[in-house]
Amino acid sequence: MFTMLLPLLALAAQPAAAAADPPPSAAPDTRPYVALDTDLGTITLRLEDKRAPITAKNFLRYVDSKRMDGFVFYRSTRSWGPASKLIQAGNRGNAANNFPPIAHEPTTETGLTNCDGALSMARLNPGDATTDFFLLLSDIKGFDADAQGGDGAGFAVFGEIVGGREVAEKIYAAPVSPTAGDGPMQGQILDPMVTIRTARRVPAPANPPQGCVVKAASPAAPAQ
Repeated sequence: MFTMLLPLLALAAQPAAAAADPPPSAAPDTRPYVALDTDLGTITLRLEDKRAPITAKNFLRYVDSKRMDGFVFYRSTRSWGPASKLIQAGNRGNAANNFPPIAHEPTTETGLTNCDGALSMARLNPGDATTDFFLLLSDIKGFDADAQGGDGAGFAVFGEIVGGREVAEKIYAAPVSPTAGDGPMQGQILDPMVTIRTARRVPAPANPPQGCVVKAASPAAPAQ
């Protein structure tokens, strides 16, 4: 009996096999998220602060200083048709609340693109952007810096919608004045405008969408 126990005791004395290492977890999402609480509901945005640091930092300083509270969505491009849908917001009040203009970050440098859902900076000329931004509700690839027939600068993408898309669509469908606005903006001015009551940083959602603004890498050319 004693001799039969020896192999069992020897087996029991063996060190337990090391537990398999857990698979490496995905890197935490450190990108900033911002909730815009508007008259028509809340829109949540994700900012690409690593790819477009200048533009994202500019947006966040309006958020963090609470200067964005009271900004308005004032434009809907319904008159352009479903292929060019966007809503535009910014400071339509005291210009003293504006920070200085920022340098332009073209999509050819950031690797971002003006796709459906993109958050982009509005401007007249490259380098004069301050507060105004727009949310795209359709692909408008003509806004990219490398768009054929464009001005070579395009509009700077720096984030995208990750929540409250239905609110953005409500703003797009809101009433417009038939006469307000100059030039191409005539017939695109919301009446009444939609106020951003507060703009605050928020934690990342539990399951945020992957999104579309980061351009996919081009496939490698096949070996010859």
